[in-house]
Amino acid sequence: MKKTILINSEVSYAIASLGHTDMLVIADAGLPIPAETKRIDLALTRGIPTFFDTLRVVLEEMHVEKALVSEEVKTVSPQIYAAICAQLGDIPIEAIPHNDFKILTASAKAVIRTGEFTPYANVILIAGAWGFGV
Repeated sequence: MKKTILINSEVSYAIASLGHTDMLVIADAGLPIPAETKRIDLALTRGIPTFFDTLRVVLEEMHVEKALVSEEVKTVSPQIYAAICAQLGDIPIEAIPHNDFKILTASAKAVIRTGEFTPYANVILIAGAWGFGV
């Protein structure tokens, strides 16, 4: 049995498969996911699971060296941006145009789709290399 709190096998496998600088996306229900990118669909209904519940659990399992968000989240959903900053703590966050964000999702190892309906509640987590001196 696993010791950590993450019990979803697809999410656990996606995180375990990440190498240094690989990307994992946690997305709201509306973010377009490229056909070539692995989709892990957790969305059950509006708001379930939330973006932040999903992010909290993923952060328990994944070593993150940097995060990317859409610039638009700062003005359209500032409460989401503030909460992302709070949840990520000391992890550096870079804001990029939403179109660039969507293009980057095609390079992600996986996109975890939540039931979140708040606009721009999306984050790209970039895997760190803890324990390897990189």
